[in-house]
Amino acid sequence: MPPKITNSDAWQQAELLMQPAFIRVIDNIRKQLDASSWKGTYQDVLIWPANTTDEIKALVNQLLQDIETATPEQAEEIRATLAGLPMPHPGYHLSLQRQQQYVSIDLWDLCYQVCFLNYSPESAEVSIDTSLIDEFGDVDWQCLEDKTKVLVEQVFAGLPEG
Repeated sequence: MPPKITNSDAWQQAELLMQPAFIRVIDNIRKQLDASSWKGTYQDVLIWPANTTDEIKALVNQLLQDIETATPEQAEEIRATLAGLPMPHPGYHLSLQRQQQYVSIDLWDLCYQVCFLNYSPESAEVSIDTSLIDEFGDVDWQCLEDKTKVLVEQVFAGLPEG
């Protein structure tokens, strides 16, 4: 799930860092893949809240399809039903394959690890890693690159041995 940011200053800092962090993550992954026997593909995915059943996922997906062709009255009913159901948020995964081994990496989680201090998906609240922002309030590109490189290298070092 996306991290919870509790104040406007932290929100602005996160907005400043997320796009550059994502770009650095993708570039460092490319460098690791170039030197690796793993093959990677990127995929858009839907991330559901924990404990969402397959039945609820199917219902939400069906309702989202139904709303496309519904009358205005039907669409209003569908929206009301959807309002009480868990909704997925978009995600972006790197799917790695080597022979019969498969690994999926959540790229947004990796970006959150770059941008926030001690981030984990279970974190209730997060703190911006302010070392990634220079004294002028801009991205410190070298610090961002260094942290991203270390995290991506750790991901690849943790892959199954072949």
